[in-house]
Amino acid sequence: MGNLLEYSGIVTKIRGMEAKLLTPEQFTEIANLGSVPEIVEYLKKNTAYADILETLVEDQIHRGNVEKVLAQSLYHDYTKIYRFCGQKQRRFMKLLMKNYEIDLINYCLRIVINHYRQPFDLNYKRAFFDRYSQISIEKLIMSRTTDELVENLKGTEYYAPLKKLRDSQNVTLYDYNLTLDLYFFTSTWREQKKILKKADLELFMRDRGSKIDLLNLKWIYRAKKYYNMKPADIYLMLIPIHYKLSTDLVKELVEAPGLEEFEAAVAKTTYSRHYNFHQNLTIEQMYVDCLHHLYTVDRRRDPYSLAAINTYLFLKEEEIKKLTTAMECVRYQLSPGETLAYVGGKTQ
Repeated sequence: MGNLLEYSGIVTKIRGMEAKLLTPEQFTEIANLGSVPEIVEYLKKNTAYADILETLVEDQIHRGNVEKVLAQSLYHDYTKIYRFCGQKQRRFMKLLMKNYEIDLINYCLRIVINHYRQPFDLNYKRAFFDRYSQISIEKLIMSRTTDELVENLKGTEYYAPLKKLRDSQNVTLYDYNLTLDLYFFTSTWREQKKILKKADLELFMRDRGSKIDLLNLKWIYRAKKYYNMKPADIYLMLIPIHYKLSTDLVKELVEAPGLEEFEAAVAKTTYSRHYNFHQNLTIEQMYVDCLHHLYTVDRRRDPYSLAAINTYLFLKEEEIKKLTTAMECVRYQLSPGETLAYVGGKTQ
């Protein structure tokens, strides 16, 4: 068991926050609503999102603004946990912060590469990033080209890999996204060994290593099923870290001539029980289900550890993704059953 005294305050705080997360029954009720304003009204009356949604006036209640408010809710929860952390846990929290930084940079890259007419609306992120991040939103919002965006990241750890890519030929948005993803996983894999010790390091390596394996499985599957990519191209997109997937098994997965052979190779992995390709689940849903199992098992085995933080933020992020998806489904008038199929939940 982890250090009870070191984590007791954090765990008590997180348990109170987790008790306010939405239940499957509440997602079923949300799926049966008829519009985004109805969902907002439901969240105000029945959930912990009430206070933050009160900041929206009536003419601001549409999906885009609601998504911004939901993101602020995640940032507020990160802040609450951070305040309860000691120095060791705060170093870990800063490691997790990189995920939010990568999302921000990817958003800005989409804006400048696609030449959106209304480029940036990042003021709702400013206070959080000014406090916890190495990235200056004030600088990013001045960017109008990819070159400017990369230069405005000078002084951050993301500048070097992006500058190297920018100086290449025929660089696409996909190339930038892939470079950031690969940098994120390889850099955090190295840094975890510097900032974590013993049980916490073992736990985080298991969680991060399994996530890397699962992402590589997902990317190989999608590359084969939807894009018919050649093995040489698939290798370029994989995270170069093998946790429970041996080099030989990765080779077998990548070079499988068809999906049937790929599925046979997946059956040899420790993740196979979560990857039943004959279920009516998308590869993304199976990926999330496997991570949910991994995080919750780790927390149950070692409740007074970094598992408490890791699991809660995962659950919160997934809840926000589900709410965003539910709003989109309701907006396009999908049936409650179809909506629940996308977000996961119980049908009535």
